[in-house]
Formats: sequence, C-alpha cells, structure tokens
Amino acid sequence: MTDLDRYGPWALIVGGSEGVGAAFARSLAADGFGVVLVARNAERLEAAAEEVRAAGAEVRTVPLDLLADDAVDRLIAATADLEIGLLILNAGANTYGNEFIGGDLAKHTEVLDLNVTRQLPLVSHFGDAMVQRGRGGIILVGSISGYAGSAREGIYAASKAFLRVFAEGLWVESKPRGVDVLHLVLGLTRTPAMQRKGLNFDAPGVPVSDPDDVAAEGLDHLADGPVWVTSINQETAVERSVALDRGAVILKSIEDIKKIVGNL
Repeated sequence: MTDLDRYGPWALIVGGSEGVGAAFARSLAADGFGVVLVARNAERLEAAAEEVRAAGAEVRTVPLDLLADDAVDRLIAATADLEIGLLILNAGANTYGNEFIGGDLAKHTEVLDLNVTRQLPLVSHFGDAMVQRGRGGIILVGSISGYAGSAREGIYAASKAFLRVFAEGLWVESKPRGVDVLHLVLGLTRTPAMQRKGLNFDAPGVPVSDPDDVAAEGLDHLADGPVWVTSINQETAVERSVALDRGAVILKSIEDIKKIVGNL
C-alpha cells in the first residue's frame, strides 16, 4: 500500500491513459489517492478515468500534448488548486525511430523534448512544492534502452540515460528534505501502445513485463531510490552497465530489438 500521508493527497500521472500509467492510477486510487491523469488522446484518457472513478477515487483529466509550446503552463494551471504529493512522469516514447544522420532533426528533437526538456520544468515546479512541505515523491519512468546506444533510437536511449543520471542527482538533493525520487527502469512491457506497434511479445529470450507488475514495483520501491530496475530486467541492466566492450553490448542489444520488431 502506498503511504497516503507521505505521498498524497493527489498523484499526477503524465502518460496516464493506458498501460503502466493507468496501472499506477488504479493502484493509487485503491489506496485513497486523488488522481490527475494527463495524456494526448482524450478518448483513452476518459476511459481510464472512468475505470479509476469506479474504484471510488476522485479523478481529474487533462487532455494535453506535452510537445505543445504551452503544455507545461497549461498543466500547472490545471492543477494549481491541488496538493500534488506524487508526480509520475510516464510519458515519453520513441516517437521517431530513424538513423540520426540523414534523419529529420526536428523529429529527433521532439523525442528529446518529450523525454527531457518538457519533464524538467514539471519536476522543478511540483518538486519545489514537495520540498517546501517536506514530503512527497517523484517517479521518472525510464527504459532499459538507456543502458546502451542502439541504431534508430540513439536519441531515445540517450534521453533515458540522461533521466537516470538526473534522478540520481535529484535523489541526493531531495531525500534529506523529505522527498523520494525514483528512476523506474522498464523493459519490454505488454501495453496497448506496444501492441499497436505490432511488437513480438513472444520473442525467445526477451523478458516481458505486465503493466500492473511494473506499477507495483515502482510504488513498492519508491523510497528505495534513486534507481529501481524492474525485476526481470535487472540482469540485463547489470550486464550493460559493467561491460567495458561497449561495441559488444550495443550489438547484442540490437539483436534483442530485432527479435521484437524485426530487422532494423
């Protein structure tokens, strides 16, 4: 059970319309949290909200594209009357899978914006209020991709690596002031978004997580920051972290990706 006194009364979940974000919402609602759900797709967002409301929780939805120029200001305004005690930044995908050289620089930059530059001001704003209160929690959802570079997703992988190191520094600064910070590292997860992409969840040797299990691990280990790698991906994270032959690590990660998505 997530501590409502420590992290409540409201949780803000950016990327909360389905998958891991919706799983976070269901779990927190069951523990008595009010939940703010943020996502681009208004229809999926409302469907997730209805599911959470059915559990008896108070829910507010904010249909929002984080890449919009005014997205941060709009989200801050939409939650100005709420005490956000738990910030979960789950939005952030590889929206443009392409080689960097010869690719569209603007689209590569959008991947960086979604995963880094839109998230930093949200952490700053909501984290500041938590520090002033002397309690709260921040979960930055990462990816095992952040442990090695890869073809066609170099910017995405780099952005997740940035978030991990950023979370470590933020944890050092915030923990003594009563605010827990966790970088939650996911691998392949059986979400609707990944299913729509046609990924192969039955690829041999590739571990697959369930969204409810991922959310449960994140909440269970929120106070154990700065980094928690989901259980079935811990061996991969260790292998990629300690290997000095970075070329071998990268080539192996590419082979794993091919199993899931086909030839690059």
